Order: sequence, then structure tokens, then C-alpha cells
Amino acid sequence: MAEVKQSGESRQLAEVYVHPAALVESETVGAGTRVWAYAHVLRGATLGRNCNVGDHCFIETGAVVGDNVTVKNGVCIWDGVTLADDVFVGPMVCFTNDRSPRSPRMPEVHGRYEEKSNWLSETHVEQGVAIGANATVLPGIRLGRYCVVGAGAVVTRDVAPHSVVVGSPARQIAFTCRCGRVRSATPQLSCRDCDTHLDETTTQYQHAES
Repeated sequence: MAEVKQSGESRQLAEVYVHPAALVESETVGAGTRVWAYAHVLRGATLGRNCNVGDHCFIETGAVVGDNVTVKNGVCIWDGVTLADDVFVGPMVCFTNDRSPRSPRMPEVHGRYEEKSNWLSETHVEQGVAIGANATVLPGIRLGRYCVVGAGAVVTRDVAPHSVVVGSPARQIAFTCRCGRVRSATPQLSCRDCDTHLDETTTQYQHAES
């Protein structure tokens, strides 16, 4: 990871590019990453290599973004949200991290918010996932590798690897390969472009390897 420092009108080091109208406070930004106008990356956020962060994005302290991730305009990535490598996040996607949100300044709940473990519910987006524009992902969800979340979907539970889900609440309508070109109504599919070969075993939900 490269420390980002001031350099002329933009800030760049080790091929990191930060638009002059963006604010990157994190020192953990991978080489080749580009951060565009009015985006804000807080100190303590992790941003991997070769990422693209669009205009008006916000990446909070504690958020983790892997390598080769595309984050389109207007996305907020909160503490507790982890995006693995090769993830695509469409414009205005909404992540969340609290199952019972209240203002921390409210006297009745102030004590709860003094300790992060009392309220933070982590979200894990596994490798190669694609999330369509304006989708909402509720807290505590795991999106399995290479799944596709359709535009506008509301994801209320875990999504299995290679699944295609749409609607509110999101429901599975198909399976897809790694590159996303081939879709099938059944778990059996093959794609020559990405050399994906699926069956019932490979599409069953498995937690990401540590």
C-alpha cells in the first residue's frame, strides 16, 4: 500500500491518483487506484490496488476494499463493510451496518453506541460480486462469490455464490458464471469465456476462505 501525499494539483504516489476535488485521508491506498471528484476516504479505511472510486463516494473508517474494485458514483461504504477483490458496486448502492439503528445521541441508546460490538453488523461481499444500481444491502449479509444483485434489489439475507437475485426482497432467478455472460435457470452451466463449470456442489453457499 502507498501513502498518499500532496503532489501538484492532485495527490499521487506510486501511481495512486486523487482528483484535486477529492479528500483521501487514509494512508492505506493501493498502487494504481484512482479516486475521483468529491469522494472522501477517511483515515483508517483500506483501499486496495487498481481500484476506481467514482464521484461523491464516501468510504468510512473501518471499511475494507480489496483489489480491482470498481465503486461507481454516489456509493457509501461504511465501517464493517468488506469488499473482496474484483467487486463491482453500481451507482447509488446502499450498504448498511446497524440492524436496530437509532441516533447515538438519543439518551435511551447512548450506552449501546459506546461500544461498537453492541451494534455493528458486518457485511461481506465476496470476490467478483456485481451489485446493480440503487440496490440496498441490509446489515449482516454475505454476498457469495460472483453473484449478481439486480438494480434496485433489496437484499435481506445471504446470497449464494453465482446466484442472480432481483426484486424486493431479493429472490434468486438464475445462476451465472464468473464473467457474467452466461446465465442458467439451473446450477448446471459452462462458460468458455471464463472457463466456469458449475453444478449443485459449486453453487452451494460456502463462506469465503480466510
